Amino acid sequence: MRRWPTGDEGSFTLEQILCAIPLFIFGGLLAAFGMTVVNDGAVDNAARAAARAASQSPDAATAQVRGEQAALAALRQEDRECTDHQVSIDTSGFATEVGQPASVTATVRCTVALSQLAVPGLPGSKTLDATFTSPLDTFAERG
Repeated sequence: MRRWPTGDEGSFTLEQILCAIPLFIFGGLLAAFGMTVVNDGAVDNAARAAARAASQSPDAATAQVRGEQAALAALRQEDRECTDHQVSIDTSGFATEVGQPASVTATVRCTVALSQLAVPGLPGSKTLDATFTSPLDTFAERG
């Protein structure tokens, strides 16, 4: 009959290694999720800034330019390095008659490398997008 050893004999070290690996992986995934939320908030802020800037413009052409500039400035201010970004400003509200409610909608899309979000060297990317609508002044002249 074979007897099992009753002493510790180094099994504690092995247990620690086997427990540490999943904890490190879980911690990395948690950090990646947290950074995604932070970046998502930055894209939301950029869309808000773009819509507000566009809605305060006197005409549709100016609204396009000011909206794009505001979105890119907001992303730069929060140190978001998009590998690809798109800013779309819907200025169709400027065609609405004065006295009628109208709005401007801004959509910002930013593709961020996963290596920025979590672990350096991690391949792939994540696309974050946000949309925000801001009302135009109902009684202001629209050029």
